[in-house]
Amino acid sequence: MTPLEFTIIIAAISFFAGLIGALVGVGGGIVVVPALTLLMGVDIRHAIAASIVCVIATSAGAGASYVRERVTNLRLGMLLEVSTVLGALSGAFLTLVLSGRWLFVLFGAVMAYTAWSMSRPKCAAGGGNLPPDPWAERLRLHGAYYDKAEKREVAYQVARTKLGLAVSYLAGIVSALLGVGGGVFKVPVMNMGMGLPIKVCTATSNFMIGVTAAASAAVYFMRGEVNPFIVAPVAVGVLLGAKTGARLMSHLQGKFVRYAFVAVLAVSAVQMFWKGLQ
Repeated sequence: MTPLEFTIIIAAISFFAGLIGALVGVGGGIVVVPALTLLMGVDIRHAIAASIVCVIATSAGAGASYVRERVTNLRLGMLLEVSTVLGALSGAFLTLVLSGRWLFVLFGAVMAYTAWSMSRPKCAAGGGNLPPDPWAERLRLHGAYYDKAEKREVAYQVARTKLGLAVSYLAGIVSALLGVGGGVFKVPVMNMGMGLPIKVCTATSNFMIGVTAAASAAVYFMRGEVNPFIVAPVAVGVLLGAKTGARLMSHLQGKFVRYAFVAVLAVSAVQMFWKGLQ
């Protein structure tokens, strides 16, 4: 394979990753890392470093659009991001003691968990009737947005803020270890645990993942694991894909995107488990 062919294939894969990442709010890394390692033969650590950049590009491409459309819950996003950044810094240094083989297994476990969470019918409608949260009241985290697909204003109440902070710390560790942005945990917990509508979860997650990735990107850069030959086409492809995905999300029913994404996650999880346990 020539360098030009390698670059074009990576850019095409990254476009799809950015599209999916923007729609579902988990960062394009969930697609980029398996594709680079399993299809293109890239070392897992270089793939994760490239994916960190990919996550930043996803956030830049989609996050701004969601903020402009007032779908993102900015107050909640900034609160949870404090916990996530601390987790990201912890996770970046944990990579020094974990072998590449176990990173494959861990990545497979994360994808399997996400597929299971996102396939549950409850995930489409939020957490249902949740108890009042004094933290959310005090910090004024509740919100509303206009849903273009349903043509109505959707109001929601935020619950279980402490749970969100705890899971966000875990999400930061996962982001640094695997380059997936942490959204694989944030979206399910915000939707099912905190009671936010799925579109608000997606938009708020996209807003947060870029900051999370930036916190750990410096560590990978200092260790020399950011390869410009891989990162450049990844960043361009993901940015274009994320912008496209942000335009599509407001006009689509969440369940259609979710089911397709679950299928991709399930196949990738099996592949990563197989490679990690060889």
